[in-house]
This record gives sequence, structure tokens and C-alpha cells, in this order.
Amino acid sequence: MARMKYLVLHCTATPEDREVTAADIRHWHCDPPAKGGRGWRQVGYTDLLHLDGSWERLVANNDDDTVDPWEVTNGAAGYNQASRHIVYAGGVSKADGKPKDTRTLEQRKALAEYVRRFHERFPQVRIVGHRELNPRKACPSFDVQAWLRSIGIRQ
Repeated sequence: MARMKYLVLHCTATPEDREVTAADIRHWHCDPPAKGGRGWRQVGYTDLLHLDGSWERLVANNDDDTVDPWEVTNGAAGYNQASRHIVYAGGVSKADGKPKDTRTLEQRKALAEYVRRFHERFPQVRIVGHRELNPRKACPSFDVQAWLRSIGIRQ
């Protein structure tokens, strides 16, 4: 058990307007490599934000400021023991597959609400994009720190 230090925002790196299901994520992350997965014990995210702005819980947690062993997800190597990871469906251009902020209006509203509530409850937890922890990543395909300022969150 560790105190949570980060809320990490991710994208699924799928084309804009393509919905993603919990089953998709479980396949990508947990199926063995021979079946097209990564072979992880656990998915990379606690919650999935759908195109319509609805949330789906992928890994149960007790919603406190600690990360219990059963709550650990595989979102960012080296940071998982002290992080919660959330993901939105999208993140790449349909036209060329390059990183792009593809969040729908509904996703933008729902993500802002989620993050504001989270920050009110846990102001000591730093909210970051995956690429802030791993500069080789483009995820979540938008500047999280600029976005946080735009919705009134100062860390």
C-alpha cells in the first residue's frame, strides 16, 4: 500500500470517433502476446471515459488516497504503485494515425468534472499526462498542464 502521488491521464491511442470497450482494453493488455495482447496481469487503467462522456470502472478501488496492491494498474512503468490511471477513448487522428486531441465535447465535460472532483478530494495528488512521466509517449495527446489551468486547477 502506498500513498497516491499521481493521477495519470491517458488516451487509448485509437482513431477519433472509434468507441473502445472494457473488453478491448482487457484484450490489449491482458491477453498473451500470441493472441495479440501484452500478457499483463492487470489492465493499465482504473476508469475508461467513453465517447458519450460516460465512465466505466475497469478495476475496483476504494476511492481513497492510497493505492492498495489490488488497485495497482499498469499505466506507466515505474509509477504504478503510487498512481491511479484513467483513459479516454481516442487520441489519434483518423486520417493519419498521428497523436491528436480527439476528445468529444461530452468527454471534455466529463473529464473536467472528474478531475475537479478528484482534485477537491485529493489536492496533494499531482495530475499529469502520461507523457510527463515518459517523454517518449504522446499520450494523452493534449497538454494536461495547460488544460488544467484552463479549467481552473492550479497545482
